[in-house]
Amino acid sequence: MEELLGSEDEILIIILIAIGLLVLMSVAIVLFFYFSRKKIIKTELEKANLKISYQKEVIQSTLIAQEEERKRIAQDMHDAISSKLNIVSLNANFLTENGISSEDVNKFGEGILNVTATVLESSRRIAHDLLPPTLEKFGIQAAIEELCEEAGVSKSFQIKSILNYDENFLGNDEELHLFRIAQELFSNTIKYASASVIEVSLVSDSTGAAFNYRDNGKGFDLSEARKVKGLGLSGIENRASILNANLTIESSLGSGVSVSVVLNKM
Repeated sequence: MEELLGSEDEILIIILIAIGLLVLMSVAIVLFFYFSRKKIIKTELEKANLKISYQKEVIQSTLIAQEEERKRIAQDMHDAISSKLNIVSLNANFLTENGISSEDVNKFGEGILNVTATVLESSRRIAHDLLPPTLEKFGIQAAIEELCEEAGVSKSFQIKSILNYDENFLGNDEELHLFRIAQELFSNTIKYASASVIEVSLVSDSTGAAFNYRDNGKGFDLSEARKVKGLGLSGIENRASILNANLTIESSLGSGVSVSVVLNKM
């Protein structure tokens, strides 16, 4: 009888130990998932904060670029228009003076016509920079063709272009951002690169669109170039971000520059 009771006690102890182990394992599993979930949430929050921080930087850079553009336009209007209109006003005042000879009337009239023609040309140039009429009327492919033609006029560059773009792929605002990227790249090559060849392609298909630009100029150090406002790399990067495009910029001293902007079909 005592042996039977002893055996039952051992079984009870084993059962209690097993239950205790199961409880401990359950607690350990719950704690594991709790801390794992907490770590995952923390990681996701850090990613979200980084994304928000990056978006803030993009917005801030865009606003700074807009302010700089406004200042440039204001300066252009002052230099190219306001100052010349003052000359027109001055010559017009001379024409109202009593006793002015016919010779002076012709001279001042001719001066007014010449200055007015210059002002009109300057106005067209500023308006073209703000919103190129070719882009607005005919789309991004025609606008890039025009950029190539304008760059080739001086005979300083050999222009190689491949343009096969579906005009319905991007919306008007998106085409404007892509055009500004192209415009900035052409401007950088003309101003700084000392290049002789510019290669441009804009192609699209059912999967997406790709804009590629390359010159054989003197190139630059990317890390240093990002610190120089004149090269406009931050503007290019911001516009690519707005487009949700994959941007690749490759350059080094003496090797020219290569830029790729890839937009995937949603």
